[in-house]
Amino acid sequence: MFITIEKIFKDNIIPEELVFNSPFYLRECYGFSPKYKAWSNISGIDLIRNINGEFMVLEDNLRVPSGVSYMLENRMVMRDVFPELFTKYKVSSVHQYPNKLYHCMLECVPRKTRNPHMCVLTPGRYNSAYFEHRFLAEQMGIALVEGKDLFVEKDFVYMKTVTGPMKVDCIYRRIDDNFLDPKVFYKYSLLGVPGLFKCWRKGNVGIINAPGTGIADDKAIYSYVDKMIKFYLDEEPKLKQVQTFLCRKKIHKDHVIENISKLVVKPTNGSGGNGILIGPKASKEERENMIDKIKAKPCDYIAQPLEILSTNPTISEEGIEPRHLDLRPFVLTGKKSWVTTGGLTRVALKKGSTIVNSSQGGGSKDTMVIEV
Repeated sequence: MFITIEKIFKDNIIPEELVFNSPFYLRECYGFSPKYKAWSNISGIDLIRNINGEFMVLEDNLRVPSGVSYMLENRMVMRDVFPELFTKYKVSSVHQYPNKLYHCMLECVPRKTRNPHMCVLTPGRYNSAYFEHRFLAEQMGIALVEGKDLFVEKDFVYMKTVTGPMKVDCIYRRIDDNFLDPKVFYKYSLLGVPGLFKCWRKGNVGIINAPGTGIADDKAIYSYVDKMIKFYLDEEPKLKQVQTFLCRKKIHKDHVIENISKLVVKPTNGSGGNGILIGPKASKEERENMIDKIKAKPCDYIAQPLEILSTNPTISEEGIEPRHLDLRPFVLTGKKSWVTTGGLTRVALKKGSTIVNSSQGGGSKDTMVIEV
């Protein structure tokens, strides 16, 4: 049964203003649903194990999650360096991911066609994740394009080729919503394709992940996921979430300000570890600056207790030492869903740090799932 967003608001699953005031909410998507109602075709779910040994969901990455290429490359290196591990143990494979992604894109082609063409849309070589864009395009055997390589004619998307225009049926986009189409969003964007959004709305091209998925990526929305699971599935969540304080609520805001030295404060629309304050490790000046930001724009921040992440032996300049880490398995969703038997283990390479993002100096490890 299809449940409308109005029904969710009426039953108090999510506060209405939390959705409509989010910078990721796209009114332009209202009334439309992609094929199979699959908005977030590629998800990266960050899991941690706390000091009590419990696995918990730290956050969801549903816009343009990155890191899967590192998962695949790490496995290639491990197989070359430690082949005896794979001989002795039956390690579940992760190398089917590009093939699964390719077929997920095929499933999301909106119109049945005999010979569909697909591509990966990248911002270009100066993007920090460009290696991944190129790697996945090569692994799937499809074109890697920039916005200037595509054009729209009569509400269909075409790729420029040496033999002439070629119709594109599905696009794996690795650029943010605001830059997708200068006719609809940021008008000065040179990264997107003028007219692309209209083609998508008319069902003439598939886009994964669909525009608008950022609303589910919002860290304030995250705090309501357990309620959504109960509402939609009538089930209890299998994994707990980290307790989250919404500064938009006065009682939560007051608690956060009073206990900021014990909490982790995050921007609701942040990514890559940017703008995060680790209260127990922050200076007095840093905490005071964050309090000023919270008071000025409380809706822009959430706070969570500092969960002490589990550690793993890691080679450092001083030798083998423990470093904090988390695990990001990837989920593909089209007609059906599929989860990687493994994932990207992100490691905080700085001693004592709990910031594992690669953009903040983090590293990565291979994660092996043993079949029994």
